[in-house]
Amino acid sequence: MTVRTEEELADALKNDEDTIEIEGDLKNKTLRIKATGKVAWAIAIGAIGVAIVGITYPVPEPATQGFSKSAAFFTVAGASSVLGVGATSTAVALAISAGGVGVLNKLRSYKIIKKTDKKIVLKRG
Repeated sequence: MTVRTEEELADALKNDEDTIEIEGDLKNKTLRIKATGKVAWAIAIGAIGVAIVGITYPVPEPATQGFSKSAAFFTVAGASSVLGVGATSTAVALAISAGGVGVLNKLRSYKIIKKTDKKIVLKRG
């Protein structure tokens, strides 16, 4: 399956595609996510998880809603310091599209079997 957007990549991962070809700018952001070390990844995925909760779940009190959303964006800033802004925005979009951060761990379990200037090919490992 060939993907060019975060939504397409999230769908491919949710469907457990055996092989995924990633093209365009998404290729570089995906490489950045996959290249992050284990300790840094644990920090980044924790921050992204907290941010996803803050962004996607409604807060019952309007007075605290602004604080909750602001806190989510500050948490994303922490992940950005690990992954970079582009990869963090991709990770957040993947998690939102797939309904949770589990998709990010699934992405990291795929192996890169081919890498060119235009695309990477991932294989479910």
